[in-house]
Parts: sequence; C-alpha cells; structure tokens
Amino acid sequence: MPAPFKIYNTRSRSVEPFSPLEPGKVGIYVCGMTVYDRCHMGHARAMVVFDAFVRYLRFRGWSVNFVRNFTDVDDKIIQRAQERGEDPIALSARFIDAFHEDADALGLIRPDAEPKVSESIGGIQDLIGSLISKGNAYVNDGTVWFDVKSLPSYGRLSGQKVDELQSPDTVSGKKHPADFALWKAVKPGEPSWPSPWGPGRPGWHIECSAMSMECLGKTMDIHGGGLDLVFPHHENEIAQSEAHTDCTYFNYWMHNGMLTMANGQKMGKSLGNVWNVQNALREFPAEALRMYYLQALYRSPLPWGDDALTDSLSALCRLYEAREVAEAMNGQEDAAHVARDLGEDAQRVLDLTARFESQFLGALDDDFNTAKAMAVVFELVRAVNRFANHKKARKRGGPVVAGALAAFQLVADALGLLSTDVHSFQEEVKTKRCAAMGIELADIEAKVAARTNARANKDWAESDRLRDELEHAGVVLMDGAECTSWRIRVGEPE
Repeated sequence: MPAPFKIYNTRSRSVEPFSPLEPGKVGIYVCGMTVYDRCHMGHARAMVVFDAFVRYLRFRGWSVNFVRNFTDVDDKIIQRAQERGEDPIALSARFIDAFHEDADALGLIRPDAEPKVSESIGGIQDLIGSLISKGNAYVNDGTVWFDVKSLPSYGRLSGQKVDELQSPDTVSGKKHPADFALWKAVKPGEPSWPSPWGPGRPGWHIECSAMSMECLGKTMDIHGGGLDLVFPHHENEIAQSEAHTDCTYFNYWMHNGMLTMANGQKMGKSLGNVWNVQNALREFPAEALRMYYLQALYRSPLPWGDDALTDSLSALCRLYEAREVAEAMNGQEDAAHVARDLGEDAQRVLDLTARFESQFLGALDDDFNTAKAMAVVFELVRAVNRFANHKKARKRGGPVVAGALAAFQLVADALGLLSTDVHSFQEEVKTKRCAAMGIELADIEAKVAARTNARANKDWAESDRLRDELEHAGVVLMDGAECTSWRIRVGEPE
C-alpha cells in the first residue's frame, strides 16, 4: 500500500489528508507554460516542485498519472509572432522544443501526457457547446462568453465576490463585467478554426478544462500550478468545468508560491526582471537550481537575488562533501563498539541516522514540507562533519557512517538531490563556475602543476606565491600525500 500523505488544499485553505479517487492512484494536472519565450526561474519553480512531488509520490508507492499542458494558442503568442513576422503555431512549436531542452537539462521527468491547445480544439468546442446548451454561456457577435452569474459558487476558490469583479476581457457584448471568453471571434492575422459560432480560437481558461478532463476524467485528484493562477484562471476552470459536469472538478488544489524580488514583485516577463533557466544552467549545476527550490516550503514565497543560486550551490556542496568524507571512512567493527570508543560525535551520527527516515519522510508526508525535510538532512551533515574531524574516524568510522550514507541515498531517491557521484558533481562545478567567473580551467591546472613541482623542489617561496595566487582566484587547494587536488570556492568560507 502506498504511504498516506497530507496536502494543503487551496480550496479549503487547510492541510487535508489525501484521499484518492482510486486506491493507490493519483491523477495530477499542472498548468504548463504559454510558450512564447524560454522559461525563466519563476516558471522553473513550478516545474521543479511538481517534478519533485511526483517523484516523491512514486517513491512512496503511488501510481501517478502526471499531465502538464502547453498553451500554444494565446494572445501573447500571437503578439510575439506578429512582432517577429512568424507563424504563431510555428513559434510556439519552437518554444515547446526549447522548454523540453530546459526541462531535460534540469533533469526533470517527462509528464505522462503533454496536451496542446492546438491539438484539442474538438474537445474544447464540445465543452463550449455543452455550456451554451445548459445556459451557462452565450454568443455575441462570434464570441462565446461564460455567464458567471449562472453559477452561484463562482469565486469560492479565490474568495472573490462576483459583483466586485471585472474580467480582463473588456470588450463590449458581455452581460456582466466578470464574464470571460470561451471562444474568441477571429481577427485578421490570427490563427483560427471553424466553429458553430464562427471562425475563431479558444479563450485561455477553457483549454485546461478540456485537456484535463480528456486526460484524467470529469473529477480528478490534484490540480497544480503557480499561486498567480488562482484567479482568474483556476477560478474560471472550476466554473466552466463544474457547470458542464455538475460534479466536483478537482478535489485538491495545490499552488506553489512565487519568486519574489527585493522590491516584493514576482518574477515575470512582463515585469522585465527575469533570468532564464538556460542562462542559469550555464553557470550552475542543475541540482543547485533544484536545491534552491526545495529549500523552502513549496507554497511559500521564495526570495530571489544575485546570490540565490550561489548560496544554494554552497549548501549543495556541503551535502556532497559530507557524503564524500563518509564514503572515505573504513572499518569493519561493530558500530556501537566504535561509537563507545570514538565518543559523543560518533554516537550523535548513530542517533540521527536511527531516526532519519521517519523524520525525513514524515516531513514530506506532511504537506510536502521539503524545507523541514532538508533541515533534517543538514543536521545529519553537520554531525558527519564533526565526526570526520576525529583522528580515528577515517580508519574506523565506516560502520558509524553507514546509516548516514543510506540516508543520503534516500534523499537522492525521494527528491533527486545527491543524484550523482562526488567526482562528477565537483567536475561540473569546476567547469560551470570557472566559465561564469571567466577563469580558464587549463590555466588553473597549469598553476596547480607548477606549485606541485615547486613543492617537490622545496621551492617554498614559489609554492606559497602560486598558492596565494590561486586562492585569490577562488581556488581551494587540497594537498594529499601523493598529489594536490583543487576545487572552486562557492560562497563565502565558513
């Protein structure tokens, strides 16, 4: 049986035990991108959060059907295509490819289905026809509007009052200012499809209702997306879907918080404050981005600034370094015997690993609290590092840290962190951080070799000069018995 979990439901504004429609199965629909540009760090929060959530549920034994759509027909796409003199559908197809490139580079799992608006027109029109026949929608000059006053429950998700609302669709012909377009009459130069109401294209909100129900059914488990979609997008999805089916659309609504800038704004293309994922991945390993998003509770605001990814990479390096020192420990004795001999630091590692699994998984089972789960991880990391300072730890500490290594593997399996070997991770850090800082790897290697030669010749003055020069460039040297290795300093030294 899969492990039970709780999740915050935006609709009830409370953390609720999850109860699936089908035992052992979870259907998840997440609103995807409107593909008129590359995805930025704000988009990537939803991408990583729901990737980690799906990965975790599967790890806990759930069968997950994960659906994420592409909005490839939209006002923004049309505007961008007109600016570039490009066909709108061709432009969106190009940016879907770019999205997949970014998602793959982030190490994200592919959804089980990725429906597109342009390939779902028939289902969208059927849904609109149903709403017209039931009196929830009306036609005016080729445009079909949803009548918000026809559904008494409208506004329940967002807590809005209908009489105080006005839809962004401000054109004339609406019964109520909050009525929103289901089908938009064709305009010159726009993509369009024939329909019973005249040529046109879908409105924004109707697409997700049609695509989610096509993939998952009339009533579904979990709908996800950014907090900025609660109103009007998700509110309107609920209205049109429940008016059509006369039953609950989704049982749980899960929203991730926004990236916030120093001035309190969210990150957004329209605000001109975005940093693209593609650019971030040139300078940082994908796991550093993953660490950044998972360090906080998914539904909380997440501060963004110049040092956000550097700080996250520094934290990630501490995880890998703790695993590295644990992997280097040897010994075949009984762990309890070693702990009695090596003292409190060894016993502390044993105590933490004994309760690690229950605390780590318990945090994730309770509203997918990755912040609390990672706090448990770093408590263990600190204990391992303290123990590693013991003189006899390297030769005898292996049995003590065996549980810690199992804990680090649990983190990798459940959340996708610590997912590669230490050497590969450090090599990626070297390559990307050196490039970001304008440092040539070959120059560093040459100076490290020259310093090794100076030490062999007992030219201590030259050795010290090269060491200082390398340290000034952000290079950390590690002198071993047989050779000197090096790493790039990430963040400020502790």
